[in-house]
Amino acid sequence: MSVVIETTMGDFTVDLFVEERPRTCMNFLKLCKLKYYNLQLFFKVTPNFVCQAGDPTLSGRGGSSMFSHLYGEQARYFEAESQPRLKHLKLGTLSMVNNGEGMLGSQFLITLSDNLDYLDEQGHCVFGEVVEGMEFLEKINEVICDKDERPMQDILISHTVILDDPFAEPENLEYPASPEVTLEMLKSDRIACYEDIAEYEGRTAEEIEEALKEKEAKAQATVLEIIGDLPDADIAPPENVLFVCKLNPVTNDDDLELIFSRFGEIRGCEIIRDRKTGESLQYAFIEFANKESCEQAYFKMDNVLIDDRRIH
Repeated sequence: MSVVIETTMGDFTVDLFVEERPRTCMNFLKLCKLKYYNLQLFFKVTPNFVCQAGDPTLSGRGGSSMFSHLYGEQARYFEAESQPRLKHLKLGTLSMVNNGEGMLGSQFLITLSDNLDYLDEQGHCVFGEVVEGMEFLEKINEVICDKDERPMQDILISHTVILDDPFAEPENLEYPASPEVTLEMLKSDRIACYEDIAEYEGRTAEEIEEALKEKEAKAQATVLEIIGDLPDADIAPPENVLFVCKLNPVTNDDDLELIFSRFGEIRGCEIIRDRKTGESLQYAFIEFANKESCEQAYFKMDNVLIDDRRIH
């Protein structure tokens, strides 16, 4: 019983232990048929340990079993099968992630090394193994990740192909067609899966992250230029002017000026608004009398709550 998992880093095939883990295997197969894993990311990679996928929230706390599609939210998780005992003994072991108290959902992991006895103690449920496409494991084991172990370039599950399904189809479970993929769906705050990683070769995770932030800032500036709020995307503001974004729409100019005035004299404070409706576009420019006051406000106010919104 095999499933081919197609990814943007290469394809691999897993054999499922349907006799030893029937409920777990049925859950995985039906989720594949539901296209649940399509366009999901390998959101966590720990070199020489595991890679993890199956959580649409990318938090490690999300995902739902196929039973939730039949019985609702109360069936989000199901109880792990523990007999016979299967261990994480070799590279490429496929295991459902324990969400706490031996309950499983949709998240799965693949081991990137042999003899990971630690995982046996954590209640993760072995239900298969990689039998073809070991090159994928070699590649994903070498990806550059940030401090949270998320790959700097997206590794996307594009499709899952079930070669055989021995389980009967549950009533009232409808299978959708594969979603049509667009570039808009693949956009990311990381290096997108379709981008060439070569330009980032040789850089550290911190340097790549900084380059991505610059890229995002450039894209945002270009948008402002297009809508007419900036004369040029490459224009640089004066050193005494602070750009504030992600404001709460209810925040007004006077309140913002009062909050920032503790850092020094303010010559101007303007929240940018829609020309027609007058509604806040949720960003502003604050002009200080000198560069030093502007820098102090920059370092002290980033991520501070104003009207229940964390500004930047």
